[in-house]
Amino acid sequence: MASSTIPTPATVTVTSTVVSSSAASTHVPPQGGILEGSNPSVYDPKNPIILFIIQAGIILIFCRLLHWPLSKLRQPRVIAEVIGGILLGPSVMGHVPGFTSAIFPAMSMPNLNLVANLGLILFLFLVGLEVDLRYLVSNWRVAISVGLAGMALPFGLGCAIAWGLYNQFKNDPNTVAINFGTYMLFIGVAMAITAFPVLCRILTELKLLSTSVGVIVLSAGVGNDVVGWILLALCVALVNAGSGITALWVLLTCLGYALFVIFALRPSFMWLLRYTRALQDGPSQSIIAVTLLMALASAFFTGVIGVHPIFGGFIIGLICPHEGGFAIKVTEKVEDLVSALFLPLYFAISGLGTNLGLLDNGITWGYVVAIIVIAFVGKFVGASVAARANGLVWRECFTIGTLMSCKGLVELIVLNIGLQARILSTRTFTMFVVMALVTTFATTPLTSFLYPSWYQKKLEAWKRGEIDWDTGAPIGSDDASSARDSMSYEKLESSRVQRLLVYLRLDNMPPLLAFLALLGNQPVQQDRNTHPSNGTSTADHEKDTTLTGQPKKKSLVAHGIRLIELTERESSVMKVAEMDEYSMHDPVVNTFRTFGHLNALGVSGEVAVTPESGFADLLVGKASDASADMLLLPWSETGSMSETAEITPQRQKTKLQDPVYSSFVEAALDTSPCTVAVFVSKNFGGVRPPRRPQLSRSYSITSIRSKQGITESNDVSMINRTHHIFFPFFGGPDDRAALRLLMQLAANPDVTVTAVHYQTEHSYFEGVEPPSPIISRTPTRTQASGSGKFPAVASGEVDTLPAERDVILFNSLRSTLPEDVAKRVVFEVMKTNTPVKDALERAESEVGQRPRNAGDLIVLGRNIDRIGAFRREATFEKRTADDIESRSSGPLGYLTQRIVEKGIGASVLVLQARGKGASSE
Repeated sequence: MASSTIPTPATVTVTSTVVSSSAASTHVPPQGGILEGSNPSVYDPKNPIILFIIQAGIILIFCRLLHWPLSKLRQPRVIAEVIGGILLGPSVMGHVPGFTSAIFPAMSMPNLNLVANLGLILFLFLVGLEVDLRYLVSNWRVAISVGLAGMALPFGLGCAIAWGLYNQFKNDPNTVAINFGTYMLFIGVAMAITAFPVLCRILTELKLLSTSVGVIVLSAGVGNDVVGWILLALCVALVNAGSGITALWVLLTCLGYALFVIFALRPSFMWLLRYTRALQDGPSQSIIAVTLLMALASAFFTGVIGVHPIFGGFIIGLICPHEGGFAIKVTEKVEDLVSALFLPLYFAISGLGTNLGLLDNGITWGYVVAIIVIAFVGKFVGASVAARANGLVWRECFTIGTLMSCKGLVELIVLNIGLQARILSTRTFTMFVVMALVTTFATTPLTSFLYPSWYQKKLEAWKRGEIDWDTGAPIGSDDASSARDSMSYEKLESSRVQRLLVYLRLDNMPPLLAFLALLGNQPVQQDRNTHPSNGTSTADHEKDTTLTGQPKKKSLVAHGIRLIELTERESSVMKVAEMDEYSMHDPVVNTFRTFGHLNALGVSGEVAVTPESGFADLLVGKASDASADMLLLPWSETGSMSETAEITPQRQKTKLQDPVYSSFVEAALDTSPCTVAVFVSKNFGGVRPPRRPQLSRSYSITSIRSKQGITESNDVSMINRTHHIFFPFFGGPDDRAALRLLMQLAANPDVTVTAVHYQTEHSYFEGVEPPSPIISRTPTRTQASGSGKFPAVASGEVDTLPAERDVILFNSLRSTLPEDVAKRVVFEVMKTNTPVKDALERAESEVGQRPRNAGDLIVLGRNIDRIGAFRREATFEKRTADDIESRSSGPLGYLTQRIVEKGIGASVLVLQARGKGASSE
């Protein structure tokens, strides 16, 4: 019996297991979190994500709040990120008791560093994507001279000051004992490097990328970037190597790996991209995964051989092709997470490692000033002298020197590598961070001061030999100028629109192209084509007549510009740098080109990337440079600046009320040197909104879906190509410009026109230009009716009053219409004291009467100087002051607002003659 009480080995094992399990279960951490009293700000090594989220949230909020005011000063985001880190670090918030130990405890920093360094590898991969070596190849001569001079001088000066820094601060804590040669090399690289990504953004924002200054700086910056990273890799290899022979092996291995990537990995990668059609169709998710895996594997290899992992990511970015926009498309897939999360963490860590309190004596501050002066002066002098040797004027040279002195985020990456390798102490690291902030902050304002837009225009005109440099007067243009001054007012009014600048928008392309087709000439008559083997084709030679047998007129030349907003994304900057190739493949621009070829128009197109606030300035500047007769602006279909916003009936109804797009249009109207036409489409060109399908009983064997498809197809085929245009003529410069354009539109055989001249008493337009009174004077005709040409208004009427000009122009055009046009155009005169009310009523009866046509149009003068008279008339209709003001405050005027809001079935074209000052004509 006694023996039966002795436990067996199996029993002992089970018992011990149960006991240990129950003991372990009593030590399971609480799962209720804050519900069980847990403090989320206390660092838990087993659950570090909670504190990491707190740290990342604080850093991102700080950086974004700081970037808002700094962006008004046109400063890059890296400035805000570093300053944010400095504020959160020991310099400011570190003085708050318990802040650093609670939010940034030492135990949590490895996790923060891990995420930040992963982001840094991906960012250097993006930098490699952004570096287009084609710039270096195509501008190699000036790039080498400016780049080398811009690196050699600051490198030499950096080596000189390195002697003092080495001996003064070599005993600072957290540094390793290294020889002076390695220290000198690192300081020289820190002085010589240029921030290529920040440089691209500054050039883009200042609209310098397409200038000679921008091309030179971009080309030199590419070479500077590549050479700088090579030197930095050499420096890191020397620091990490235990002996000289080890450093040599590291460098040889790194060189061999670079050759392997260029001559073996890149061809294989290119084959894969062509095989998967990634170059033509864009990278798939699998291709993105392969590309990122290559970057991480490369970073792993360069890290394990003793070179920093970021060089591996940079090399893979360099070998990625730019053909077909592949580099841009890859950047678009990756950049948001890197720029929005990873980089702020990295640069905030730089700020956390910066302690301004260590700059506590005169010697230290003396070195700070010396470092700033050497970093700026070395770059400025070296690059400026080299640019001067290439034939640039001094002010261009100084601008290039200023831009090349920009340090930015690349400098901070270099400094962080030095801090992690313990080449730099915290004190010297802080000194160089101050230098990077000062030089980066000063780049934009100094460049704007040295190379303003007015100077750029003057310099370009001087280089073309158009002006005298000292006086600014045109060279050899006295006769032409006097001829222009003596040109009669009437001849100006009879001119046609021959050079047109068009703002291309994705959401407006169908109605915009339909309108442009009305302005173009009729197709040119050609002989039948023959096979090349039978001799030269006679179709190569155009006849001088159109298909209708009329003499061929000078073709309309239209230049289309598609504007893309310059955002904080790096892909946006890359589009600017690769603008020629990007414009060549842009579908909107190519559609415009094809449309021009099919409609006998001389067309060209381009894509421009600029901040949204600069859209109007860019269009006006392009119109001025091209000497355009008219700038055509389509109104957004949704009322927003975005081309891809969803088009809904509600947005279309309120599209004139968007303040952002209204400000853009108003800025263009106020500053344009030529006539501006704003096109507000309403199903113009036969574009009909899709109808909601309705279910009904059907006894046919054909399905309901098939039935609907047949019906819609028949509906489309029945739409004809005709347009009816209504034009209320009130008088004034804008209406006269609109009348000229109206006659150009009337030349199209698919167009019918009703033009009504509303004549009022003098008191109606009290305080503005007199209206068009009824006068008995018979206008002099320069062309007989049926001559086939539109008349030039009588040269004997130069001294007539503005009101008389309206009557002369209107009556002259009415009485001298060509025979084929007179059948389709009706001119009327109406005496009234309520022209706005009558015009609205007539518009409702004139347009929208043929729903199967290609869309009707109402043409209006902007008449912004007559708003007061229209307001007074509106008060007689018992409208409230707020209602009148809301419709009068838009850039298109009171009448346009009323037409759109009343739902009149026609598009609207609003014209302003020769910019804001036309009313004083």
